Parts: sequence; C-alpha cells; structure tokens
Amino acid sequence: MVQLFKYLLKSTKSPARAHFRPSFLDTLRLTVRGGHGGNGLPKYGGVGGQGGCVYFVAKEGHTLRKVAQSLKDKRVHATSGEDSSKLSIFGRRGGDQRIEVPVGVQVYDEQHKLLADLNEDEASCIVAGGGTGGCTGNNFLGRPGESRIVNLDLKLIADVGLVGFPNAGKSTLLKAISNAKPKIAAYPFTTIRPQIGTIEYSDLRSISLADLPGLIEGAHANFGMGHKFLKHIERTRLLLFIVDIFGFQLSPRHPHRDCLANIYALNKELELYDPTLLEKPCLLLLNKMDKEGAQDILAKVEPSIRDLSVGLAECPEEVRPSRVLKFEHILPISAKNATRISQVKKQLRKTLDELAEEQLVVDGQVLKEQLQQRVGIRGPKIT
Repeated sequence: MVQLFKYLLKSTKSPARAHFRPSFLDTLRLTVRGGHGGNGLPKYGGVGGQGGCVYFVAKEGHTLRKVAQSLKDKRVHATSGEDSSKLSIFGRRGGDQRIEVPVGVQVYDEQHKLLADLNEDEASCIVAGGGTGGCTGNNFLGRPGESRIVNLDLKLIADVGLVGFPNAGKSTLLKAISNAKPKIAAYPFTTIRPQIGTIEYSDLRSISLADLPGLIEGAHANFGMGHKFLKHIERTRLLLFIVDIFGFQLSPRHPHRDCLANIYALNKELELYDPTLLEKPCLLLLNKMDKEGAQDILAKVEPSIRDLSVGLAECPEEVRPSRVLKFEHILPISAKNATRISQVKKQLRKTLDELAEEQLVVDGQVLKEQLQQRVGIRGPKIT
C-alpha cells in the first residue's frame, strides 16, 4: 500500500503541449569554449597542437530554433590539440566547432559588447579561440582555450516592416498581400511573434514583408515585449504604418485615441527607441475605410496627416513627438478589399524601386569620389 502511495505521488515530467512551445526564437544564450592546446615535448623540442576554435556561420533559411534543438545543453566545446610525441613532434591541431546560425544574428558577450554582426549569407566569426600549443615560449605547457558566454540576438531582415497598434489589421493585410498565413481574430494581440511573408509579382519579382506584433505605449522602455518587437524593424528598408481610421483603445483603463493621435503615438515610440528609425522611408495605410463614417473621418484628419507638424500643437502631450515622420505616400484602404490590396502592392514595389535607384546614384557618386582621390589632384578629372 505504501509503495502504491509513493508511485501515485511520484511526479512525472511531461513535455509541454505543442501550442505552448513558441516556434519563433529570436534570442539564444550559449556557453562556448575553445580547445586546450596540446603539451610540447621538451626533450625533442616538440610543439603541441593548437586547440580548436568555435565559430558561427550565417546560413539562409536557418533558425535559432534549430540551433537550440541541436545543442540541448547550450554548450559548445572545440576539441583539444594533440600532445607532441616522439612519433609526432608537431601535434595535430584540435577540431573546430562550426555552428550555423540564421542571417541577421548579432553576437554579444556578457557585457553586451557586440562581437559580430552576421547580416550576410556565409558571414562568419570566431567566438572562442583555441589555446596555443606547448613550446619553448610557455614551458611546453599548452594553454586553455577562450571560454565565454555569448548571446545570439536575431533581427529579421526584410524589405518592408509592418508597424501599428494591436488590432489595426496588420495580419489581415499580410494574409491578403503575401503567402503568409497568420492567425486573425477580432481581438488585440492576435499576433504574438514576428512573421515574414513574401509578396510575389507576375514577373517573378518578390518583396519580403515582416508582420510585427502590435506595439503598445511604453514599448520603447520595453513595456510589454517592446524591444523584442522594435528591434526587428531596424533592418527593414521601408516602414509600412497601418492605422485604424476609427482609432484604438488598448483597454478600458486606457483612453480612446483617434487615428491622428495614434500616428503621433507610433511616431513617439520609434523616436524614443531609436531616433534614426525616423529617417527610414515610410508609407501610411489608413485601414477599415469600408466601414460607415470612415470617409467623414478621413476628410477631417487628412490635412494634418499629410503634414504632421500642422496638428502637433493640439497633440496630447504624452504622445507628442519632438520630430515628426514624413510619409512618402498615404493610402486609404480596406485590408479585405482586393482592389485596394493590389494598389498597395504596386505602391510598395514602386517605392522600393525608387529607393534602390537613389542608393545606386549615391553609391556611384561615392565611388567616383574615391577614384578621384586615388588618381590625385593632378590626374585627369573623372566625369
């Protein structure tokens, strides 16, 4: 009877349900250690092999989830170098540990110092060097390899980043405009992790679009999951703001703000998090224009939206930015209207093409100036 009682009380560790396990991972903490250097052989002047190193390589299509699954204990150790011997005066080098990570990963040490920014395919960095082998300089004793804790921080790389408050219609737009299949519902915070969709055109051109979970006021100070969301728009080429034309209220405890106040609030959150984000080109979508009364609201707020500095004095102080955004284009839409969605696709492509042309001109001018500097003042003028 006692044995049966003990059996019933015995706790069993059951795996978490699949829908409770997050499929998207954008941070990972690892302990890395380079291999120990092999010992030398004083009698023959033998040199020990150097310890192996640990390095990361960026790979397209890879995820941090795969990295975490392949490293159950979150530890990476390279092998030690071979000791010198009579049969092998020079010890063989230890084996390296190659860890593939997704493109867009930044590697930080414990002091949050940036060690590497792997934003291109096949970019690599050594995070733990191997110890030197034993030789005359170290009394033939191999040295230990580097050991440290590193944090992998993934920032999505996409052409366009969707920015807006919860329930503004971002997921509905993403589903209508791309091949992504986000969860959609009539309540806030349906999207709880970033998703990337691809907009495909008939001439095989494609544009990547990142749908970020809705921001809340205070996101810049990491309220909610602010920094986990905001960091993903740092590497987008174009910001696509989407705002409910009827405004938004986070909860009964929060005030209801009209669409203009929400634009100012989004503007301020980006400004407080990173002022350089305001320099990115951006478009504005005014969503839910298919509902009754939307046109009347648009006629009232449109002049202020086209020039945000006009209505800045009347903006509530708590959401008033010191520097306002300037939208390249403003499109009234309904995320459920196919014709409107087609216009958004065309405008996104046109804007990105214009940005690419401008960058090409800038790069060409920089190259010309560099060539002129190399040729020198007395050389022929480059035109």
